[in-house]
Amino acid sequence: MSTFDFTQAGSYILNCSTLLTELPVLDRAQAAKDAGFDRVEFWWPFDGDPTPSGAEVDAFIASLESAGVELKGLNFWAGNMVAGDRGMVSIPGSQADFAKNAEIVADIGRRTGCRAFNALYGLRVADSTPEEQDAVALENLAVAARAVAGIGGTVLVEPVSGAEAYPLKTAADAAAVVEQVRAGGEGNIAVLADFFHMAVNGDDVAAAIESGAAGFGHIQIADAAGRGAPGTGQLPLREWIERSYALGYSGQIALEYKQDRETAFTWLGR
Repeated sequence: MSTFDFTQAGSYILNCSTLLTELPVLDRAQAAKDAGFDRVEFWWPFDGDPTPSGAEVDAFIASLESAGVELKGLNFWAGNMVAGDRGMVSIPGSQADFAKNAEIVADIGRRTGCRAFNALYGLRVADSTPEEQDAVALENLAVAARAVAGIGGTVLVEPVSGAEAYPLKTAADAAAVVEQVRAGGEGNIAVLADFFHMAVNGDDVAAAIESGAAGFGHIQIADAAGRGAPGTGQLPLREWIERSYALGYSGQIALEYKQDRETAFTWLGR
């Protein structure tokens, strides 16, 4: 893939919820720009509140506009991530708040041009069966897809590591959910291939790329072990990225690793 420069910040999307976390959320877009990045993504940036005020949303969007960066990815409300939540899509009782959140997400997308929206599935809970949770998930994902369809948005579903109760561990797990939602009539949903999470979970990343790269809605990377910058671990990230593009992936590459601000970008330019 000759058009992708692996050494330049401008080739990537910077995730400002795993990086630059030493700074307040509203200062991170400018810090990303100062580090050479023109495109950013965020987890839900409103401290677990599914329905932030209009003023809070305005301030977030203003921070992007002031910095001159494009918002290329945004998570739906995922609960209290600090407390251990990993999404609300499959959590019974979440439907009303999730629907309200989806409308806010769509409005942020309309105002910023963002078109990729990650819907974290959520953990298994003791007071509901997996089947009950999966039914809630299909309902919420359909709501999310309909909410962003009007702006040309795509809902993303990803495998996640580090949380045993999170049921989507592999690209195939995420793809199965995507296919169920599509079977229900919503076509604007795709797999988010996070190569770090997949590898840590024991997924065969190379095989998943061979079978599904053309349909990936988004790719995120970090190295393993450690979830640090590319080159700090053992994953063949460059090879996987090149192969994904060769097989028809047409999206962008997001950096979702964790590293202190002082050393986070020293690998670029090499």
